[in-house]
Parts: sequence; structure tokens; C-alpha cells
Amino acid sequence: MSQAEDVADQFLRVTKHYLPHVARLCLVSTFLEDGVRMWFQWSEQSEYIDSTWSCGRFLANVFVLLNLLGQLGGCVLIISRNFVQYGCCSLFGIIALQTVAYSILWDPKFLMRNLALGGGLLLLLAECRGEARSVFAGVPSLGHQSSPKHLLQLGGRVLLVLMFMTLLHFDLSLISVLQNLVGSALIVLVAVGFKTKLAALTLVVWLLCINFTFNAFWNIPSYKPMHDFLKYDFFQTTSVIGGLLLVVALGPGGVSMDEKKKEW
Repeated sequence: MSQAEDVADQFLRVTKHYLPHVARLCLVSTFLEDGVRMWFQWSEQSEYIDSTWSCGRFLANVFVLLNLLGQLGGCVLIISRNFVQYGCCSLFGIIALQTVAYSILWDPKFLMRNLALGGGLLLLLAECRGEARSVFAGVPSLGHQSSPKHLLQLGGRVLLVLMFMTLLHFDLSLISVLQNLVGSALIVLVAVGFKTKLAALTLVVWLLCINFTFNAFWNIPSYKPMHDFLKYDFFQTTSVIGGLLLVVALGPGGVSMDEKKKEW
């Protein structure tokens, strides 16, 4: 375990200057892809919304336009590091809008994935936010563990692990049981903030293997529906990888067992 932690620390030292940039790009990749898809599939998306909600073509086109501008605009703000809070709020709004419009609220798998994306955005907010200061001069603060930044990191970690709940296989084969046990252990470690960087880095490697093995949409002809499904899964998984890389780069924050260990 100590040797594995040394490897994780060495990786962080080597990549610390560009790891946050890679993490942000990965995190917003699904929004970039979806925003571009709104442009190239404008008529299909508009027809789907109109047929599902019977709202008329005008409101359906407004929905597509909001998705396109909200996602691409938010991604530009986040990648450029200008007004990151506004960019995150825009993407939060898109997640909420799509959850209702595409009836994701009633699909546990896609709902958990959307919540995991929200967790990544919380980590982005934590990255750009400094330590909270007391609003009232002379009044003692609640302590660094209760600062908004650390609470955002806690919420981001907990929501991120929901992605892995959708990857568990409920069958009795030996490989599936081992994958579920190891994956569940890593999920718990990230959620409670124990050996956080090592656990998050291990999950990144695991997700990368799954993503390029099972979501290889480039091997499917573009006219087949499976191409779009795999492409959607690929970029959503990439965004969660970006969130985990932020956990590696930023650490677990004050509300974590790793931080408590320092006090003990």
C-alpha cells in the first residue's frame, strides 16, 4: 500500500502543472460533444421534444438553442478560466433541463450518471473558490472543515461515485464478483476520503480501460443507433474521469478521513 501511494505521489509531482487542465477538459467533454451534436442534429432533437411534450416547434427549437448555447458557452468559460462560477451554473441548468426534458428522472442509471456529472461541477467550483471568510468581523469562523470549498469537495466526491454504481454487474461469475468487490471498496474510499488520491487514481485507470474497451463508438458505423449510444457513454465516462483527476489534483478536502488523520 505504501509503495502504491508513493507511485501516486510521484505521478502527482510529475503532472501537477498540467493535470488540472487535463481534468477540466475531460470534465466538460460530454457537454462539448452534446452541444456540437445539438447543432448537427437540430431537426431530430427538435422533433423529439415536440413529439414528446407536444409543445410546438417554436418551443422545441428554443430548447435546442438553450442546450447549444448553454453547454458551449459554459465550456468556454470553464476552459478559459474566466467566470468559472457562471459556466458551472450554466451547465448545472442544462443538466436539470435535460433531466426533465428527456425523462431521465425516472431512469435510475441515467439519473445517477447526471448526478455524477453534477459532482464533477461541484469540484470545479471548489477548485476556483478560495477559503471562505467570516461574514462578520470579529466573529470566529466555523473552522476550515466547514468552509464552502471543503463542503463542495465532499459533495463532489460523493456524487462522483454514483457513476460506478451503474457499472456494477449483479451476476455470480467470479470476475463480476471480484470487480464488484474491488470497485465498491474504491468507491467507499473516495466517498469517505481515505487514501483518496490513490483510490481516485485507481478508479481513473479502471474507467479508462472500461471506456476504451466497451464504449469504442468509432468501431460502429455512424448510421447505426448504437454509435450514438456508445458515444454518449464514452464522453459521460470521460467527464467522470475528469472529476476524479480533480480529486487527485486537489486532494479530498477538509471533510475527509485523510484530513482527520493529520489531526490524530
